[in-house]
Amino acid sequence: MKKHIDRAMADPEARAAFGQLIRYGVIGALITIGGQAIYYVLAETRTTSPLVAIAIAWIVGVVVGYFAHGWISFAGHGTRDDHAATGTRFVVVNIVGYLLNSFWVWLLVERLLGPTWWPIVPNIALTPLMTFWLHRHWTFR
Repeated sequence: MKKHIDRAMADPEARAAFGQLIRYGVIGALITIGGQAIYYVLAETRTTSPLVAIAIAWIVGVVVGYFAHGWISFAGHGTRDDHAATGTRFVVVNIVGYLLNSFWVWLLVERLLGPTWWPIVPNIALTPLMTFWLHRHWTFR
């Protein structure tokens, strides 16, 4: 296993992807924690419904995420000469993530009547892995 990892890290593309994954993880964790905090406070205090709360959290995350991931996570990866196209792809990937997060809220809170914290687990564990792959291979190509 160690030899496989050593060989993979000798490849410049693998090293670049690993660095992006680490940066994406740190930036994404901060954005996710902030977004889930927004969701939880709004939903738990009944300021709004859980589905509206996750929508508000998503909007904040998209705006912050576009700049943070573009400038930090994927720095030096792909081109940035067409901001309209890159921005559109970024929003599409985040819509997919939003729909997945909303599905978990609907299923676990609305349908199964679980506590409002249940969706936080799949929202943190599953969605970021999927969106990293999409951003790396499609958004910031």
